[in-house]
Amino acid sequence: MATFSISEVEELTGVKQHILRYWEEAIPGFSVQKNLGGHREYTQNDLEMVMRLKHLILEKRFTTEGARKQLLEDAKAKSDNIELVQEIHDARSELTDLYLFVKGLNK
Repeated sequence: MATFSISEVEELTGVKQHILRYWEEAIPGFSVQKNLGGHREYTQNDLEMVMRLKHLILEKRFTTEGARKQLLEDAKAKSDNIELVQEIHDARSELTDLYLFVKGLNK
């Protein structure tokens, strides 16, 4: 998996390194791994988080606390959606089983 240094992330996103380091401290769940030399290694998921934070804080003018709350709400909504999809899948499976059972009785 490809990783990016903090300077590469700054170049790709336009977010200064000191802001990236601050976001790591201020935003729970945004924690960048460090290599054996102590250098930050950003993954693709980390880059996506940086872009989301940039959008919320720098473009939409959320406070850091507001962005943190929004990320938590987004995570909850995603979790709720996953549960809903699983419920739909389970219901579909039950209906398919019922259909096959009824079809078997009519033979």
